[in-house]
Amino acid sequence: MACYQISFIFVRLLTNIDMNVLVCISNVPDTTTKVRFVNDNTEFDTSGVQWIINPWDELALTRAMELKEDASNPVARVTVLTVGQAAAEPTLRKALAIGADDAIRIDARPVDAFFVASQIATVLRESDYSIIINGIESSDYNGSAVGGMLSELLGLPSVSAISSLRVENGEVVIIREIDGGKEELTVPTPFIGVVQKGIAKEPRIAAMRGIMMARQKPLKVVPAVEVAPLTETVEFSLPTPKAPCKMFVPDDVKGLLNALVNEARVI
Repeated sequence: MACYQISFIFVRLLTNIDMNVLVCISNVPDTTTKVRFVNDNTEFDTSGVQWIINPWDELALTRAMELKEDASNPVARVTVLTVGQAAAEPTLRKALAIGADDAIRIDARPVDAFFVASQIATVLRESDYSIIINGIESSDYNGSAVGGMLSELLGLPSVSAISSLRVENGEVVIIREIDGGKEELTVPTPFIGVVQKGIAKEPRIAAMRGIMMARQKPLKVVPAVEVAPLTETVEFSLPTPKAPCKMFVPDDVKGLLNALVNEARVI
């Protein structure tokens, strides 16, 4: 009888272990920003730019908050993290206003994907996050590399193309997009999840109460470690401007056909 009671208590403890979630977010220009470059087209012109949470990361944060607010889930805490200088702190405060419990800023200019992943990995080696979420890409450089690099640096399993994430009976169940359909599988923790559109229906908007509370939530600044980036930006160039719109009178079928064949080259 005593052995049965001990075993029962052991199982009960295992199924009630709290999970902490980390959401990695990028501080990116608003998607309506008019892009300009300075210093002989070697640097992005940040003057007058409004900075926001990367849209894919914002959806990831929304899903993390949904998991925490569901009483049936063991998610106890949601942390947001970014690699950036002091100018990135308002973006972290936005994430705190949405509902994250605390924030971490690694004090460095994000040079390239390897540099960013290395900085995050250094912090995570001393943490106990069960679920680490990245958006599939950032809306500025669209590299889609940090999540995979982070997995390799930490030696943790990773799953990409995640469109659904839930916790059932203490296990993480995900749905990912594959060629011709969807795949559902359970994942051991800790793991790196790279999420895409569909992970949440709409990004959560901070309420006034959340904005006020965000001022009191902890934001930890961590010094960067020495890491040599793997890439170097030589020069930026803007896309070739689109040709002006051409108008054709209804009867000019020949002229329209010629433009489609010889100019637009679409037929």
